[in-house]
Amino acid sequence: MGCQEQQLIEKVCDIYDKLSRLENLNPSKQVNSLFAQLVQTCMSQCHVDITELNEREQAMRCKLIKLCGKAEGLLESHFATLIGSHDKPLNHIKIFPYYSNYLKLSQVEFSMLNKICSQAPKHIAFVGSGPLPLTSIILATDHLRTTCFHNFDIDPSANAKAIQLVSSDPELSKRMFFHTADIMNVSSSFKQYEVVFLAALVGMDKEEKARVIKYLSGHMAPGALLLMRSANGARAFLYPVIDPCDLQGFEVLSIFHPRDDVINSVIIARKNSQG
Repeated sequence: MGCQEQQLIEKVCDIYDKLSRLENLNPSKQVNSLFAQLVQTCMSQCHVDITELNEREQAMRCKLIKLCGKAEGLLESHFATLIGSHDKPLNHIKIFPYYSNYLKLSQVEFSMLNKICSQAPKHIAFVGSGPLPLTSIILATDHLRTTCFHNFDIDPSANAKAIQLVSSDPELSKRMFFHTADIMNVSSSFKQYEVVFLAALVGMDKEEKARVIKYLSGHMAPGALLLMRSANGARAFLYPVIDPCDLQGFEVLSIFHPRDDVINSVIIARKNSQG
């Protein structure tokens, strides 16, 4: 590993040390600043191969991903409450700090789906939608204006906040549904979805992610599409990585790796027809 890559890793380790010493990860000037530094560092053009990390660095990365996941949940919850306090919440969703990132990522995902699908899907499931389901909202309002979105989250308070956001929009609320459930306990309903989105933070490590994907493979309809968010290079310090080789039961159709301020990679795979 080169000098530049090692410097990047050391900077990530330093930020992790500072984050791990904080009393909590609730949005604050200090927390926001540290995560902004982390994101900026990980979007460097310097390519880091995480398989070459030593044992200490690998352990740090696993802990950092969990810290990032917790902080992201707290940030979304905070802004969902703030946005939901308005009479027309959807008019205020742009105040979320990473809104432009979601806009770009949703555009990428829609473009990828559009190249594969001959017609707009009627039913989409989003697994791990959270309190601020921006992807579903953006896709439903900007790109897929007749599609129904079924949002799954294990946390009832997250769904309550999400419902608060969309309930004031009569048209959108007719196409946006929320289910509180552990995805590993949902079976028969997955047959109805032409497309299933798997959020980046569902399955916080390689093994857990593989279990979720294997479960979906057993319950999705043959020919249905699974869209997964992954990470590449230094961005893998922020999110778990999905190895296409681990997608048993699926045929990989398309892979996207960002080169701008989009953080997530995107993988689209089709459920094998013999399934």
